Amino acid sequence: MNRAMNLRAKQTGATLIVGLILLLVLTVVGVSGMNTSTLEVAMSGAAQYQQDAFQMAEDGIDLAIGTRGFTTVGATTINFTGDPNYDRKSVTTFKIATPVPDAAFSGGVTAGSVQAFHFDVVSVGKGARNSSSTHTQSFYVVGPGGS
Repeated sequence: MNRAMNLRAKQTGATLIVGLILLLVLTVVGVSGMNTSTLEVAMSGAAQYQQDAFQMAEDGIDLAIGTRGFTTVGATTINFTGDPNYDRKSVTTFKIATPVPDAAFSGGVTAGSVQAFHFDVVSVGKGARNSSSTHTQSFYVVGPGGS
């Protein structure tokens, strides 16, 4: 009996030490997991803000084309609205007028009586936390030809 008591006395702190080491390992794993999840939340937020800026730039292009206020004399600008988080600005510029090659074969229209007016729209969209996106869209409008 004395020998059994002696072996138990030698092991008195071993369970405590093993338990503390396991607790330390679990704490390190938990803190690491929290840091990883916090970083992933920040990354997904940044991706969402960039997507918002992308959509605002697309909205600027849609507004510019939808207003149909095109001119060959200068640039047409739709300015920022002043929203600090979500905003857009677009500038429409005339590039060149070219003859429409198939116009002579459609419905009695004579060659040179219509031409294509080429325009570019540059739109800047802004999202939260200084995210931004710039898009360029080109299009043309068919109109009466020059003399």
